[in-house]
Amino acid sequence: MAKRIQFARTGGSEVLDLVEAAPIEPGPGQVRIANRAIGLNFIDIYFRTGLYPAPSLPSGLGTEGAGVVDAVGEGVSHLKPGDRVAYAQGPLGAYTELHTLPAEKVVALPEAIDFETAAASMLKGLTVQYLMRQTHALKGGETILWHAAAGGVGSIACQWARALGVKLIGTVSSPEKAALAEKNGAWATIDYTKEDVVARVRELTDGAMCDVVYDSVGKDTWETSLDCLKPRSLMVSFGNASGAVEGVNIGILNQKGSLFVTRPSLNGYADTPERLQGMADELFAMLESGKLEVDVSHRYPLAEAGKAQDALQGRQTTGSTILLP
Repeated sequence: MAKRIQFARTGGSEVLDLVEAAPIEPGPGQVRIANRAIGLNFIDIYFRTGLYPAPSLPSGLGTEGAGVVDAVGEGVSHLKPGDRVAYAQGPLGAYTELHTLPAEKVVALPEAIDFETAAASMLKGLTVQYLMRQTHALKGGETILWHAAAGGVGSIACQWARALGVKLIGTVSSPEKAALAEKNGAWATIDYTKEDVVARVRELTDGAMCDVVYDSVGKDTWETSLDCLKPRSLMVSFGNASGAVEGVNIGILNQKGSLFVTRPSLNGYADTPERLQGMADELFAMLESGKLEVDVSHRYPLAEAGKAQDALQGRQTTGSTILLP
C-alpha cells in the first residue's frame, strides 16, 4: 500500500484526504516512480476547486515530482528501476509515495541535481523555459513585465531574465517580496498594493512601455497588463490565480495598440518526448551552471498538503514549496 492525497468532491483544502491505496502496476509504455519530493503548484488548486475539472472523482492531485524508477511496463527501454528521474506532466496523482505515469512524460535527472531541487523546479522551470525561449524568444535588451515576481515561477523568471540580459519589471505585494525579486535579478519592482502599476511602468520605461507582459494572475490584472504594453507587442496570459479571464471583447486589442495575445500551456510546448527532454536539458544546464538557483523555502509532509495549498493560495509563500512523502 502507498499513501496518497485524493479528493472526492471539489472545494477548499478540507476536501483533501490522506488515504492508503494499492500502487498501480505500470502498463505498456508506463513507469512507476517512488517519489522523493513532490512539487506544489497553483494548478493543483485549480483542480481541487473545480476550475479545471478532474477526469473523474475521487481523483489524485499534482503533476510534478522527482524520485527513482520503481518499476517499468512493457515496451519501456529508456528507463530502468533505480534511475533518477523527474516529471512535470501526466495524469493527476503526484501527491503520493508511488506514482504511475507514461514514460514519455519522464526525463532523466542528472546526478548534480537533487530531488528537492528537481521537484521544486520542473514545472516552474519548464514554464519559464517555454515562455521566455519559445512563446516569445527573448534575445536580450527587451523590457518585460512579470506579475507575481516573488513566487515560485517568478523567482526563476527573474534569474533567467538576468541571464538573458532582459529588463524584468516584477509586481509584488510587499517590500520583502520586492527585495527577493530584486535579489533574483528583477530590474525593478512595483508594489501593486500601493502603486499604480501602469503609471509606474510608464515612469520606469520613459513612456516606452513593455515588449511582453507575462500574466499568471488572470482576471484581476487583465486590463492593467494590456495597458503596460507597447503597440504591436505581446500579452502572455498563462495562469488564473485570481480567476479566469472571461467575457473579453477582442476589439480591445485593437483599441490598445494592435496587440497580440496568447494563452499557452506547458502541454502545448512539451508535446513530444524529444521536445520535453530538450526543454529539461536547457533547464538543467541553467541549474548546473549556477545561473538559476531554486529557493525551496517551504517543506510540508505529504499529509499536510491542504495546509501547504492554503499558504500558497493565501500568498503567504515565496520561492517554491514541496511536499515530502
